[in-house]
Amino acid sequence: MIRVVLADDQTMVRTGFRVILELAGDIEVVGEAADGPTAVALARRLEPDVICMDVRMPGGNGLAATREIVAAPGPGPAVLVVTTFDLDEYVFGALEAGASGFVLKDTEPDDLVDAVRRLADGHGLLDQTVTRRVIAEFARRRPVHAPEPAADHPLTARETDIVRLLAQGRSNAEIAAELVIETSTVKSHLGRAMTKIGVRDRVQTVVWAHRNGMVPREPG
Repeated sequence: MIRVVLADDQTMVRTGFRVILELAGDIEVVGEAADGPTAVALARRLEPDVICMDVRMPGGNGLAATREIVAAPGPGPAVLVVTTFDLDEYVFGALEAGASGFVLKDTEPDDLVDAVRRLADGHGLLDQTVTRRVIAEFARRRPVHAPEPAADHPLTARETDIVRLLAQGRSNAEIAAELVIETSTVKSHLGRAMTKIGVRDRVQTVVWAHRNGMVPREPG
């Protein structure tokens, strides 16, 4: 069973999500939080696989709670940010905080279930309506600190190419076509790269690549 904690200040939203997720059969909602600090406490006490986190909550917002949960030692849960807002700033802030996925509250029930399953399996997820905008935002911004030289990272040349293409928004199939390799080979190299750089999914691999200057800024 996939263990889930729901963090949202609206009781009806939590109830609706609980019904949707538990009807899937392989998902169990083990706790609910109405604010950020409670979500952090439940993450520590219940050790869920996934936390569905709202952005705007009283007593500490979801982004602050996400940052604290992800920073805790150990593997910890994956955080799926679920919000009514598709503003780039919320998406960017969620990923910067360490979230592994982002979906909107008006997503279809089956898509919410799929998102939870994907995060539990170690895959990141972005709502299709915002994915390209997020990558463009990463390309526009740069971290305040200087990026580490690529030579300081333990990635092979092939792993570096794959991570760079992933951060440019390419799918596994597109990466395989460009590098003239099998899709399974892309997955293998990407899995090893994520282990080396200490991230848990594709979404945070994109964050890492942009933070470390692996994707050149486009002119203009």
